Amino acid sequence: MQNDIWSEEFGAAADEPIVLIMGSMSQGILWPDEFVGRLAAGGRRVIRYDHRDTGRSRTVDFEQEPYTWNDIKDDVLRVMDRHGLESAHLVCHSAGGLLGQMIAVERPERVRTLTVIGSSPLGEREGMVLMRALMGRPQPEGSLPEPTPEFVAHYRGLMAAPPPAGRRERIEAMIAEQRVLHGTALPFDEDAARRLQERVYDRARDLDAVTNHRLAAMAAPDFEPMGVLPQVKAPTLVIEGTHEPAKPGHGAIIAERIPGARLMMVEGLGHTLPPDVHEELARAILTHTAAPH
Repeated sequence: MQNDIWSEEFGAAADEPIVLIMGSMSQGILWPDEFVGRLAAGGRRVIRYDHRDTGRSRTVDFEQEPYTWNDIKDDVLRVMDRHGLESAHLVCHSAGGLLGQMIAVERPERVRTLTVIGSSPLGEREGMVLMRALMGRPQPEGSLPEPTPEFVAHYRGLMAAPPPAGRRERIEAMIAEQRVLHGTALPFDEDAARRLQERVYDRARDLDAVTNHRLAAMAAPDFEPMGVLPQVKAPTLVIEGTHEPAKPGHGAIIAERIPGARLMMVEGLGHTLPPDVHEELARAILTHTAAPH
C-alpha cells in the first residue's frame, strides 16, 4: 500500500526530519498548517500524511482487504522509506502515539527521538476504559484514568442518536466532537473549527472508511503487551494538556515507564492542537529534536 498513502513535506531536505503521526481515524491535516510551519521555520524537514482509509489515502472494502493496526504502524515506515529516511524524529498525537511507541520498541534504529502528545501507554487497553465508562461500569483496580464526564456524555449521546446525514449534518457533528475534544479551558473558535472540518469532509475519498480503523483494532488487537515501554531507547518527550478530556493522566504513566522520558504539561490544552499552544509546543519539539542527542 506504499504508493497509496498520501503525504507531503515542508522545509529543507537537509534539515532534521520529523514525521507527524496523527491519531486513529484522523487525516494528516489535523496537524495544523501554522504549527507545521513553525517546525519547518525552526529548521526541520516536516512530513505529514493521511492514514490509510482517511483523507486522500486509499480506502478499501475491509471485508475484502482486512488489515490490522500493525499494518497501520508499518505505513509509517513506508512513508519514511518513500521520503528516503532511514530514521526520523516521530511526533505523534493520540493513537498515533501508540504507533510511535510500537515503532520505538520494534525498530529503534529508525527513531531519532519520540514525542507523544495526548496519548496512552502502549500495552494498555484504553479503549476498554472508554467502553466501561460509556456503559457506566466500574473500572477495575489499576485501570487507566477514564475520560472526563463531558467526554463520556458526548459519546453516550452519539450512541443513542441516529447518525448524521448529508454534508451539513456531518460537519456540524464533527464540530461538536471537536468542541468536546478541545476541552474547557481555552476559547473555542467555532469559525476555525468549521473551516477545518469542511476541509476534512471535502478532501476525504470516503469519509465513512475511517471506521475501518476500529475494525482493524477488533480484528487483530496486535498492540504490544504491557511491560515493553522500558525497552524504548529513543529520547522521549511526553506532552499532555491540563484539560485533556480523553486520556487524562495517561501521559504521566508513559513518562514513568520510558527510561529518561520527560513529561511536559501544557496549561489549558485539551485533546486538540489549537493556535493558543502552537508556539509552546513547537518550541518544545524543536528543542527535543535538535541534533545531536
